[in-house]
Amino acid sequence: MTGDVAAIRDVEITDVQTTTVAGNFDWTLVRVYTDAGIAGTGEAYWGAGVVDVIERLEPTLVGRNPCDIDRLFTDMLNVLSGEGSIGGTPVTAVSGIEIALHDLVGKLYGIPAHQLLGGTYREEVRVYCDCHAGEHLRSESTTDDLDDPYAPEAFADAAEAVIEEDGFDALKFDLDASKRLEDDAYNRHLDDEAITYKADVVRAVTERVGDDANVAFDCHWRYAGDSAIRLARAIEPYDVWWLEDPVPPENHDVQGEVTRRTETTIATGENVYRKHGVRRLVEEQAVDIIQPDMPKVGGMRETRTIADMADTYYMPVCLHNVSSPIGTMASAHVAAASPTFLALEFHARDIEWWGDLVEETVLEAGRIAVPDEPGLGVTLDRDAVEAHLKPGETLFDEA
Repeated sequence: MTGDVAAIRDVEITDVQTTTVAGNFDWTLVRVYTDAGIAGTGEAYWGAGVVDVIERLEPTLVGRNPCDIDRLFTDMLNVLSGEGSIGGTPVTAVSGIEIALHDLVGKLYGIPAHQLLGGTYREEVRVYCDCHAGEHLRSESTTDDLDDPYAPEAFADAAEAVIEEDGFDALKFDLDASKRLEDDAYNRHLDDEAITYKADVVRAVTERVGDDANVAFDCHWRYAGDSAIRLARAIEPYDVWWLEDPVPPENHDVQGEVTRRTETTIATGENVYRKHGVRRLVEEQAVDIIQPDMPKVGGMRETRTIADMADTYYMPVCLHNVSSPIGTMASAHVAAASPTFLALEFHARDIEWWGDLVEETVLEAGRIAVPDEPGLGVTLDRDAVEAHLKPGETLFDEA
């Protein structure tokens, strides 16, 4: 069957199943089955109701040819139009199925998924490690006896540990981690003392790291425009890779104002959906780096389309990622096929069994080698998946 083009056009989808793994997020794995005995595996971004929506989409897919990925994508969104298929859970659910279709079609044709996206620009993908605030690190080299785990030097200790122990040359920290000196969570205001503290964290980390790694800082949409601008300006003297999500995601005018009024590189994009949600950010250059989350924004081809949009403005693309190895490898295929790709997130350093979920080695020394095997190029370890199922979940069928 594999590679037999005429036979592949007669293949039909027979079933869609899900399994949820309890990681640091709920990793919702999606499997699409066919009458050819070949199945594809994907992953949807976590969230309430995702599995229900995937189950609702099964009748739209059964009996259809899996190779018509774009048409199936459009049909699924149309079916969900009443639920609001411009964003949120409907798009997340469709994304998981779309990734599984790329794995499946790649296997049917005997080619890696990135070739379905146009082929590779690079043989390996650079990965940055999300270090949170560093308090989760299991390292004797961190300052365990430090009275204040959110002191600037504690962040710097964590950065040093990740570089030395895991070989990463790219990191990210949560600059809003301690909520220190943020007296009111609702008014989004930072006074000068709060900004000085955050700038001290940035100084401590970047000075400790030096040229050994690039370092980004995340704000999780917490601050008002004025506070975000003052914070971004306060950290301009330091070697900041980017400042992420400094303002809430709804108002792109404010986002653009923040970007234009600082020399600090600004990144955002994980909380917008599909190419339409990204359009203004790119066209108005309201952000320096666009940062979609592939299993959330619309899947592999939609993310590749967003990368093409960004390329017309010479805008780098980073991929937000909190996935299991399945979603992470799918993102790596998109990254390899996107010309202006910069880095892919890894958000599970504290999950020791993360890599055990697949038979292959996915991440090594801050890099993912882009596989040439058919589909996504990874195989689920069913025993490992079953050992870490979310309570009440059952393992989906073998292919």
